[in-house]
Amino acid sequence: MKKRAPELAQRYLTALREHLGSRRPSGAATARELGHEVMSGGLNTLELARMHEQALVVLAASHDFANARNGMIRRAGNFFTEALIPLEKVQRATRHSLKQLQQRAETLRLHTAALAAGNRQLKREVRRRKAGEEAVKKGKAHYQLLFVQSQFMQKKLRHLARQILSAQEDERREISRELHDEVVQTLVGINVELAALGRAAAMGIGALRAKIASTQRLVEKSVSAVHQFARELRPAVLDDLGLIPALHAYMKIVAARKKLKIRLTAFAGVETLDSARRIVLYRVAQEALTNVGRHAQASAVAMSIVAIPGAIRMEVHDNGKSFQVPQTLSAKANKRLGLLGMRERVEMVGGALTIESAPGQGTTVRAEIPFCPTTAA
Repeated sequence: MKKRAPELAQRYLTALREHLGSRRPSGAATARELGHEVMSGGLNTLELARMHEQALVVLAASHDFANARNGMIRRAGNFFTEALIPLEKVQRATRHSLKQLQQRAETLRLHTAALAAGNRQLKREVRRRKAGEEAVKKGKAHYQLLFVQSQFMQKKLRHLARQILSAQEDERREISRELHDEVVQTLVGINVELAALGRAAAMGIGALRAKIASTQRLVEKSVSAVHQFARELRPAVLDDLGLIPALHAYMKIVAARKKLKIRLTAFAGVETLDSARRIVLYRVAQEALTNVGRHAQASAVAMSIVAIPGAIRMEVHDNGKSFQVPQTLSAKANKRLGLLGMRERVEMVGGALTIESAPGQGTTVRAEIPFCPTTAA
């Protein structure tokens, strides 16, 4: 576009000459038009000033610019000023745009600084959260370790409880044997001796005979008490005749003592269980009947032993008053030890124990232990 500079310079010279030669100020529009063309031609204010200077040099030969009175130099300056107006407007707009651009740049700089500060804060927050997550992970690992240790300790306690139950059963067996083999035999011997003494004194004093008879009755009562004690510790009939006869014998004693009606229906194949499992069922029945006699205020008990797929189920159901099973099991009172002992015994042989109790429906103790018919003898 600057190739038009000579043409524009010539037109500027011609327009200025006409303006100076005219007596009326008619060159303003022409000057502004030239200013627009200079601007649209890509020329700047300095190049327009050079055009004006070159025009003055050319016109100096025919115009007296040195004479201030004729106003030539002032009118030439006015023409140049009018030509500058379009460029000045553009420059003002440019300066305004530049100022806005600077303001926007400053705003952008402030936003950038705020964003950088936000990013730094975000990075700190990310680091803080990562540290928190790491702490949570460490805490989780710690609690998992504690949980595993707790499970291990629980297994150890359960194992210890089972060992105690086994030791208790062994101790009962030994006490029962000692009572049968030692104490009872001794008492029987005393009774025999007293009987012999009575026969020897048959011809003697009647008071001696009466004393000896009274002593014999005391000894017989002691023998009966020891037999009863031995049966409760470990009934010989359990080992000699089996579980069902042992249960019948114990039920008879409880029924007479507590004035209960007790009915038993049993699966004969239960006798094929090994000794440990039969003892578990006997102890569960013993504890359940003991609890009925102590707490249930029942009038009747139904006991059943049936075969179910893969297991044998024993149920002891009474028609007495109910109780809150979860609260009783979680209580710290000693009365829960019998229930927990039943559960430990059943679980010790791989079985499961459940207790159900509801108002108006009494209580049911249910024990299920593994049973494989192929092992039957």
